[in-house]
Amino acid sequence: MKKYLAEMFGTMVLVLLGCGTAVSLNCGIDPASVIGTACAFGLAVVAMAYTIGNISGCHINPAITLGCWIAKRISGKDAIMYMVFQCIGAFIGSAILYLMVSMLGAEGTTTGANVCSEGPVTGMVIEIFLTCVFVLVVLGTTDSKKGAGNLAGLAIGISLIVVHLVGIHYTGTSVNPARSLAPAVFEGGEALKQVWAYIVGPFIGAVLAAIIWCLIGNEPAKK
Repeated sequence: MKKYLAEMFGTMVLVLLGCGTAVSLNCGIDPASVIGTACAFGLAVVAMAYTIGNISGCHINPAITLGCWIAKRISGKDAIMYMVFQCIGAFIGSAILYLMVSMLGAEGTTTGANVCSEGPVTGMVIEIFLTCVFVLVVLGTTDSKKGAGNLAGLAIGISLIVVHLVGIHYTGTSVNPARSLAPAVFEGGEALKQVWAYIVGPFIGAVLAAIIWCLIGNEPAKK
């Protein structure tokens, strides 16, 4: 149970800090807000990796959990429970952020929800590629024999920063179904209409990443 709660807490922190920064900086096309938001998500992952990594592995992302399950690093039961608690954590983080911003009477987005101006299909395609890259980094750096060891958390966080720098202008960058679902529910409107793309896209990207890793370097853990 501790690892499930760790995933819940970690995802809550990721959503609260990452989306909170996006809202605080009014993230848009200006470089400063984009860089600030990208760094917030990446550094939040680094912080959580070294906080709960030894407890749950610090997936805090259903797409990563799916990739790890396909790569045979986690059981089906744990994968399902991880995803459930990740979503719970995302909703808690979004609720806290929504209350904080609402009390300040802010206008516009209050949750940092994802929306693609070119439409959900375009957004989904972009999310597929970005998630594939991100999950592949996760699988490679955390490999027990070929990975980066204690530096894995740092490598993953940096890769998330870069992924956000590439995608924020187009999709707001999700690469994380839980991070998109919860804010969209609170945001409503176009974000809720497009949320399916930010769930399907990252999952497809995770599957592709797992397949690539299985082909080039995966060695299933012995049980």
